[in-house]
Amino acid sequence: MIRNNLNKFCFGPMVLFAFFCSKVKGSEAKTNVILMMADDLGYNDLSCYGSIRHKTPVLDKLAKEGLRLTSFYAGATVCTPSRMALLTGAYPPRLGWSGGVVGYGLKPQNGLAPEARTMGEVFKGAGYNTALIGKWHLGDTPELHPAGQGFDLTYFIDKSNNQTTKLWRGRELEADPFDNRRLTENFIKEAISFIKSNKESPFFLYLPFSAPHFPAQAHPDWEGKSKNAAYGDVVEELDGRIGDLLQVLEDEKLKENTIVVFISDNGTEPGQKKWGSAHPFRGMKWSALEGGTRVPCIIRYPEVIPSGKVSDKLTSAIDLLPTLAHACGIELQEGSGIVPQMDGLNLWDSLCGKTKKHPRSNLLYFHGWATPQAIRVNEWKLYFDQIKEIKDSNLGPILINMDMDPIENVNRLKEFPSKVKSMQILAKKLLLEIEKNSIPLGGPANPKKGRVKKAVWLK
Repeated sequence: MIRNNLNKFCFGPMVLFAFFCSKVKGSEAKTNVILMMADDLGYNDLSCYGSIRHKTPVLDKLAKEGLRLTSFYAGATVCTPSRMALLTGAYPPRLGWSGGVVGYGLKPQNGLAPEARTMGEVFKGAGYNTALIGKWHLGDTPELHPAGQGFDLTYFIDKSNNQTTKLWRGRELEADPFDNRRLTENFIKEAISFIKSNKESPFFLYLPFSAPHFPAQAHPDWEGKSKNAAYGDVVEELDGRIGDLLQVLEDEKLKENTIVVFISDNGTEPGQKKWGSAHPFRGMKWSALEGGTRVPCIIRYPEVIPSGKVSDKLTSAIDLLPTLAHACGIELQEGSGIVPQMDGLNLWDSLCGKTKKHPRSNLLYFHGWATPQAIRVNEWKLYFDQIKEIKDSNLGPILINMDMDPIENVNRLKEFPSKVKSMQILAKKLLLEIEKNSIPLGGPANPKKGRVKKAVWLK
């Protein structure tokens, strides 16, 4: 019954697709990729995900033309590790992350290690022109510059819009201070220019916006247009600007040959809880509750990804690297020479409906300070650490059936003790493997060494 109610929020049935991914691209036309990511956008902040405060017709249309995921999880509950996970396909502690973000908990001299293989490097190595346009937040030093991580063109702020005043073009300072109200406009204009310049060659565009991260300040042309103060204005501007970018794909006859992905990096920032929403879930940014990492995800690839479908299959940002690489015919080499080991799975056949077997059945959750706190196995979620928002988590593990209890209120531990034990064993195994096969952060040595922290009910 709860699942049926949740379906209403999702505006459509949760289905397994009977649509075969049979579209074949000619060797003369490699598939382009545009990977967009909002900053602190909550699960319920788009109208196609149930928002009644925001009008997002562009992203609603994108969802109707493609696939909308309702059990998609960002790579982490805060900015820096979420980006690490997305670009490498690995859980952040595998990359030395020990909590916090660059500039808050992590020194600006630390960040994503140059040794880590990124999505930019994968696509560049396959002959793609690559760009990073938006928010980097993976280290401030020349050693950690995105140009060294596989991106040919870079136009970015190096941290969140509340942490820096500098806008960079390559290694040159473009503006100081930048106008926060116009960052989305600037990023979209640069992205459109990149697309037009590369319309005759394959491109990979990573477009991580700074919106609607605080401070949300409306563009003069959008101020007061939403029903939800400046936050809503910023969300609706983001939607409208994305429409400008998608129109360019139409105009340049690139739509049919371009995979477009839209996600968020984590849930609503606590300071923006008055305006952002993860409804019907609890929790916000930093939290292992659903609202901390369950976020919107829309994928469009005409004639390949079936249009107008909704999937509730467990999916994560760490899966996007192997999935998109496979979709573009790029073979990822595995082995000891690849650092770090990848946790992401290739979900392409499942997303396209070619198979009913979905590869991902489990997922780890980490708090924003890097403590592992939960694991999900299919419809079950086990908290093996104390969570202040969940009653009695100080007394023992908490077992939740996510299909029946999306608000995460009812502990089923006493009913299913064997399930709790098996999930604890799996969590221990996964965390131990991560700790054994991890690398340090980029930059100066970190005294914490990225060691996986201990959770209360896994000791």
